[in-house]
Amino acid sequence: MVIIENKLIREIPVLEVARQEKKEDRLPFVFFVHGFTSAKEHNLHYAYLLAEKGFRVVLPDTVFHGERSNGLTGNHLNFRLWDIVLNTIAELGMIKEAYEGEHLINPDRIGLVGTSMGGIITLGALTQYEWIKAAVSLMGMPYYEKFAQMQLEELPKHNIEIPLSNEEISDLLASLRERDISLQPEKLCGRPLMFWHGKKDSVVPYSYTYRFYENIQPLYRDAHEKLRFISDEQAGHKVSREGVLETVKWFEVHL
Repeated sequence: MVIIENKLIREIPVLEVARQEKKEDRLPFVFFVHGFTSAKEHNLHYAYLLAEKGFRVVLPDTVFHGERSNGLTGNHLNFRLWDIVLNTIAELGMIKEAYEGEHLINPDRIGLVGTSMGGIITLGALTQYEWIKAAVSLMGMPYYEKFAQMQLEELPKHNIEIPLSNEEISDLLASLRERDISLQPEKLCGRPLMFWHGKKDSVVPYSYTYRFYENIQPLYRDAHEKLRFISDEQAGHKVSREGVLETVKWFEVHL
């Protein structure tokens, strides 16, 4: 039987999902990070399927979301997107250390997956943590600096004031560059990486993600099976059932 527990890990609300009979074992570990304006509970179908295969799955609420929501909406929340991304990448390390300290995970078998904003976070986290052994980006996008600059250019066109000083913008872009996998693809180090993206996605541009996939193919010349891109011709900004099942299969094979 698969069980779900609501926990606080270093003051971060998470759902932990695992088979009851393996609950105290040292298990392969998968993080699942939700999307923008979503919450940890919205991805339990992935966690259930992964837990059935023997993984311990942890789904955190990112800051300003789920149990950590503070009422921010609209542009106020949009302005915090990159704060959320950077904060979540840091918190993944804290959660991993907590579970490793409890001897509940196999540190050599840790995976990371996320949808939309969670996919963006996944790709950035690969620049920071060598212990991520396999990853899946569902509707994510790797171009941190370029995407942030586009956002900053668009706001004034809509008469929206940017609530950051020039110095704060410079500091933000510097932080994003450090986590921008498109600027340092060598940090992938041949780790298994799968993408899923709908061609009709109007939220996170499909073309950017596919361009990155094409750019990194030479890095996987000797291990083609470790890099995969699933394109859905009809899908918009919602993962198909095929995408869900292929995500589970990816971790089965590579983790």
